[in-house]
Amino acid sequence: MSSTDPQDLPIRDDMIRLGQALKLASLAEDGIEAKELIENGLVKVNGDIEERRGRQLHAGDTIEVNGEAVRIVSGE
Repeated sequence: MSSTDPQDLPIRDDMIRLGQALKLASLAEDGIEAKELIENGLVKVNGDIEERRGRQLHAGDTIEVNGEAVRIVSGE
């Protein structure tokens, strides 16, 4: 999988926080790893490095970590 071919990540609600999305997408094992990835500048949201674990993500947003990408989609 590459950043040009993101996998869809369905969510139940209108938004999900970045740390939760990383875990749900299996891009991070747990909250500690998610925090470290974000603090080390390894997480991009919509192409920009994101430093806030609590960043709210909505349908259409894309997360990229270590060359793997997921796109947030509405689960409804």
